[in-house]
Amino acid sequence: MAKDKTRIVTLLDVAAKAGVSSMTVSKVMRGVGKISEETQQRVRYAADELGYLPNNLAGSLSSRKSRMVAVIIPSISDIVFSEVLSGVNAILRPNGLHTFIGESHFDPGIEAELVREMLSFRPAGLLLNGGMARSAACDKLLERRTCPAIQLWDCDNEDLDFSAGPSHREAGQLVAAHFLERRLRRVAYVGAELEKDLCARWRYLALRSSLASANIDVISMVCENRPRQAQTGRALTQELIRDHPEIQAIHFLNDAMALGGLSYLHEAGIPVPEQISVVGFNGTSIPNTVRTRLTTVDIPRAEIGKTAAQALLNILANVHVDRSWRAEIRLIQGNTTIR
Repeated sequence: MAKDKTRIVTLLDVAAKAGVSSMTVSKVMRGVGKISEETQQRVRYAADELGYLPNNLAGSLSSRKSRMVAVIIPSISDIVFSEVLSGVNAILRPNGLHTFIGESHFDPGIEAELVREMLSFRPAGLLLNGGMARSAACDKLLERRTCPAIQLWDCDNEDLDFSAGPSHREAGQLVAAHFLERRLRRVAYVGAELEKDLCARWRYLALRSSLASANIDVISMVCENRPRQAQTGRALTQELIRDHPEIQAIHFLNDAMALGGLSYLHEAGIPVPEQISVVGFNGTSIPNTVRTRLTTVDIPRAEIGKTAAQALLNILANVHVDRSWRAEIRLIQGNTTIR
């Protein structure tokens, strides 16, 4: 007879197949109590055979201990945040915690909805990406939370229980110093979505402020309604060179946009770095370098995730943590800026 796929396999079904009590099954599934190895194996085999799925939500609510950690990032398709998430999981999984993920797309309204939904599951902790203009509704939800909240990707603003990330202002200053050391005075910035991505905006403002102290005005080519991807970097670079052919150096919002800009410069026959120097941000291009080695600000992306996850574990164990951890950033010179 075919199995009824609409019927949910229960704890009682597993107990009957394994020849034990439902209490024994519950203890085996939760990893508690003194149950013999032979009985544990019999229960797990029965559960696997029947396709039993424990109700972890009900268990967490009854015990007040959840094994789930909520993570909200702008986009899982962005390699920066996927590597941060990988670092988070590298620490949480060996400690019996698992992540469930939401994407905010830098939208404060979506972030607030995700926070409300995720907190309703009573997670062990909440990890949020920093550098967003949070809504008043989201701030209120965070104030009323009953679990630790950790901020990712930003250490300059200590809004939650712990913050792990780079100083984006330091990153902007680092690029400005790189240009000044090479006496590059006709400087441009190419970016997108600075109204949504506050971290990117802080980097841009720090770059502009540092260069202004040397009496250098930055020419900005920013689009708020295009993606932060290579095709946008290419299109904006083309517009920039059309309007400002005198430019000597360009700082891009990220490595993807920088690579798009480089593709246009090479196609247009503009020598890099002899005529125009190019600097990216985040370091994601470094592992994939072949001939063009982009000068970029490298960020320890996985380490940020690991540090944030470890801080959460420490808070849950009532171990003291500092308010923030500042990730070390390095400007890695490739062959896209003059020596």
